[in-house]
This record gives sequence, C-alpha cells and structure tokens, in this order.
Amino acid sequence: MRPRPTRRDFLALGAAVAAAPLMPGRVFAASPTGVGLHGLSAFGDLKYGPDFTHLDFVNADAPKGGTFNFSPSYWVFNQNPQTFNTLNTFVARGDSPPRMELCYDSLMTRAIDEPDAIYGLLAQSVTISDDRNSFDFALRPEARFNDGTPFTAQDAAYAFDLFKKNGHPNLLLPLSHLKEAKALDAHTLRLSFDGQQSDRTVLDIATYPIPAKAFFEANPFDGSQLKAPLGSGPYKVGRVSPGQTIEFERVADYWGRDLPINRGLYNFDRIRIEFYQDRQAAFEAFKKGAILYRQEYVSRVWATGYDFPALKAGKVVKREFPSEKRPAMQALALNQRRERFRDARVRQAIALCFDFEWTNRNLFYGAYERSQSTFEKSAYRAEGLPTPEELALLEPFRGRIPDEAFGEAVLQPPSDGSGRDRKLLGKASKLLADAGWTRKDGSLRNAKGEQLTLEILVDDDSLVRVFSPWVENMKAIGIAASLRMVDSTQHQARQTTFDYDAISAAASFSATPSRDEIDGLFHSRSAALQGSTNLPGTADPAIDALIDAVGAAKDREALTVAMRALDRVLRARQDWIPNWFSANHRAAFWDMFGFKEPKPDFGFPIEAMWWFDKDKAARIGKT
Repeated sequence: MRPRPTRRDFLALGAAVAAAPLMPGRVFAASPTGVGLHGLSAFGDLKYGPDFTHLDFVNADAPKGGTFNFSPSYWVFNQNPQTFNTLNTFVARGDSPPRMELCYDSLMTRAIDEPDAIYGLLAQSVTISDDRNSFDFALRPEARFNDGTPFTAQDAAYAFDLFKKNGHPNLLLPLSHLKEAKALDAHTLRLSFDGQQSDRTVLDIATYPIPAKAFFEANPFDGSQLKAPLGSGPYKVGRVSPGQTIEFERVADYWGRDLPINRGLYNFDRIRIEFYQDRQAAFEAFKKGAILYRQEYVSRVWATGYDFPALKAGKVVKREFPSEKRPAMQALALNQRRERFRDARVRQAIALCFDFEWTNRNLFYGAYERSQSTFEKSAYRAEGLPTPEELALLEPFRGRIPDEAFGEAVLQPPSDGSGRDRKLLGKASKLLADAGWTRKDGSLRNAKGEQLTLEILVDDDSLVRVFSPWVENMKAIGIAASLRMVDSTQHQARQTTFDYDAISAAASFSATPSRDEIDGLFHSRSAALQGSTNLPGTADPAIDALIDAVGAAKDREALTVAMRALDRVLRARQDWIPNWFSANHRAAFWDMFGFKEPKPDFGFPIEAMWWFDKDKAARIGKT
C-alpha cells in the first residue's frame, strides 16, 4: 500500500527535527518570555544548546555531489507521485511534484531525533510576549532568496496572510487563530494570536515554507502554471518535463549552507524524480539502475521480485530500516457526506467484510500486522478499559458518542482466515438489517427502495488486488460493492472534492500531535473544506471537544490521556476502518551512498541526509 501522509512529513523534511530526554513538569508555557530563544520545545528541555555545531544524526563532513534519482515514499499537500501539472504546492487544486518543499526555508525547523522541538533557520531567535500570544522572530540578515534578493519580514508576513486566505487546507486550518502577521521592520516578524491557540500552534506555523512575496505579486496564487515560486531553500527547480520528470538542483551559494542546523544535510547536487503511472514500470526502472532508491509497498514484490541480476551481484542492497516512533494510520474512509454511510452500523458491517487474516496470508506473505487504532504504533493507542482520566474527558458526552467508547477499546475481530468467515458476515448482515436495509432480489434496499451501493476509489492496481476479496464479501451479503480504478490526476481531483463512497488513505502524525495537526483529519471545521484530509466528513461536537483537549494538554501525560480518549471515540464511530501496518521500512537501493546509522527516530528524509559515495559507486560501475 502506498501511503498518503500528512503535512507533518512536509515539515519534518524542511531540514531537521531534534529530541531530548523528557523532563517532567516542563512545558512549552514554561519557556521564558522577553528573551530571544534559539529553539522552542513542546515538552522538555531542548537537546541542542545555542552553540551546537551540527545535528547528531548527520555526517557533518559529508561530501557534496552526485545525483539521487529516487521514487518518493511519501508526499503532502497537493503533491502527486505519478504526475504533475503545477509547481505551486501551496494550494489545494492541481498536482505538484513531491519535494517542492526542498526549495523553501521556514522560520524555524525540526530536528528528527527529537519529538517536538524546533530551532531557528530563517529566524536566528524568537521572543515570546508576556501574555504568550505573540512571537517576535528575529530574521537572519544574511538570508537570501535564490535569485540573490534579501529575505525580509515582509515576505513572511505576506506568505502567512496568503496561506490563511487561500492556502491548502493543511496550511490554512492551523492559521485560524492567527490574528496578524506583521513586519515590525525588515528583519523582525511578529505573529500575534487571539489567545485561543494551542500552546503548540506556533511549533507548526513557524515551520511553514515561505515563498517570495514578489513572485505572487506578479503571478496568480493557484495551480495554473508550471513556474516555480521563488524560494530561499537549499534546492531550486532545474530541468522539468511536465508530468514525467523533475530535477531539483542544489543551490551552490545557498545562504544557509553553513548554519549548524543544515550542516551535513542536502548533499546531492541533483535530486531527480521520474513519474510512472504503473508501479511495475517503476520497479523495472529501478532494476536497471535508472532509479537508485525505492521503498517497497507491495509485499508480494518484496517477497518474490528481488531476484534480479544487480541484486545477486551485490550492486543493490535490500534491507529494512525501523519505522519512525510516530503514530500512524492506514485505513479506509467511508464518506458520510453520503447519507447511506452515516449509520455506524453500516460502517461496522462493511468493516466486518474485510478478512485481514486471509489477506495477510494469501496476498501479503504475512508481512503485515492488523491495524486497530487511529494512532497505531504509539502510546496514544487506547488499550482495554478507559482510565479514570480518560473517563473524565468522555463522560460529558455519554449518550452523544457510541457506548462502545466507554468499554474495552474497539478492536476489529479476527476472522477464521477462510476468506469468507460466515460468523462475521452473519453479524454484518444483522447490523445492516438493524439499520433498515432489507434484502430484496439479491440486493439490500432501504425503506425508500434505494440500493445500498459502495464504490471504493483507487489509483493503483495493487489495491485492486487487495480490495477485490473485500468487495466480494460485501457482495455476498447484498451490498452492491465495486472498485473503480482511475488515473492519479482524477483520483486527486475526486479526493479533493470528496467525490467518492470510500477511499484508502494513510497518515503519519508527529510524535507530539497538536490540535492544529489533527484538525484537518477529524474536526468538523474541515469536513466541508475541499482539499482537507477529513475524508469521511467527520463532524461531531464530541470529537471537536476532544481535539481541543489535545490542544490544551500541558504535559505529555495529559496529551496521552486526551489522545487515547480521542482514539476510543474514533474507533467506536468507525469513520475510518483500520487496515494494516508494518514495523519497518522495506528499502532497496544501489550501493553507492553513504549514510549514518542508526537512523533518527522521528523522520527518514534520505534525500536530505544521505550522500553520494564515489568509491562505492566506482565499485559497482556507477561513476
């Protein structure tokens, strides 16, 4: 399964993300006011002091050079890994190429060996006001756009205003409590909030990529053109073949190349992405060496396809890297903007038709585990009965949320592995009958005579193979189920406009999720916002209140309680039907790169961390 991650993956790639031992009792609100700070942390002290020389997970002396041609394993905003028709990644419409983010710097950036801290990039320091509602960013006077013009506070203020009015929903939503972005002078930016923001809101917003004001004063802010907005980042757009290839060229005189936060990063002279509509064609290109790195998401190919000559000759490395220590979700979203999916019993019945045990054995070669939680692989996954602290958050909504949220955390039941578990399908049939769907002439109809139909929208033939048995089980109990495979552009457009019955998605959250981060997936204000990732159309005041509790958490313990309570309700509602997950990245690459181990815990931007090793390349004939 190919993942579709969230905005946080964009922010993590922007340069770096850092991690410290967590210090009990320390919260972001405890950060001093009135003094310039080199970094901010949600909980705990910063790992890196003001005089740090480089991040621990990089090779500070990594050589520069070479071309890195790879297949991206994640993408964000309006990015599409199969085609592109715009170079503006900041808007909802259009398809932009992955890694446009490499062209833009942000005020501050993350270090991916720390769960929740940010450090100065364009800004050398940030000063918090006494009421903690304003943040003054002192910009580095040496900061430049890639055409040599100075980066100013006016550029940043303009970008935040633009994003708040017309940006992609994942940029727009966290800005809802931003009152003003104001340039106090050329090198001082003030972000002022209305007091309703989460403590961690600034940690998201300060890592937004910032394009040049002058560009969008002269060009429309939409997805209509193949002209790259001007940035100040370590790369710029080079050769472009629309829909087929894009190259990012390293900026040799990049203004921030010697900053400690950047030292050892951005080592390749060129980063090249080629676009393939067909997954097998991309694999064939990798086997021939036209692509140099790929992560494998088809377990059948991982188990049986890696026997080609270059691998046998030792020129290609096949290995696994541990996944990040971040919550993740892989699930099918049922679109409740369509009335027939608003009854939770219908959603539960559809979930019961998915035979994970059979699928894992017969299609996945046993490579996956069953996903149960919205926040899988993390401490935020609810287990067993609610704790007293969780109940304190849930009780005000008793009678307005499913009763199951107050019992054992909802689990998808295991099947007998037959592919058509009669017990589970019988339970699904009863749920549908209870919801008012009666079987007539082989199909289910409601009191109005309407047929219960469900079409799963996909853009990858591997998903057709995986979801077809699920569709057949739904048909067996009378649901008029089907699969529709469309090209990636149509898939993106239909996802943006919520034009589907059911759609598969994956999300990777930060290690310290904020209210702003999860709003786009679960909050009612994103349900009607086209381009948001609230794919089921969840609009529930109880969910909104629990998201507010996540935002109000003052320490990691309170955050964990709020996240677990939210997980309980989301799982009980079954807006998202959890699918599967893997504990590792399955990666293969031509043996011509250097990298430092172990990998950082909270991100894996190989194109930013790795480097070209000319000696290794010479040994395998890849000079």
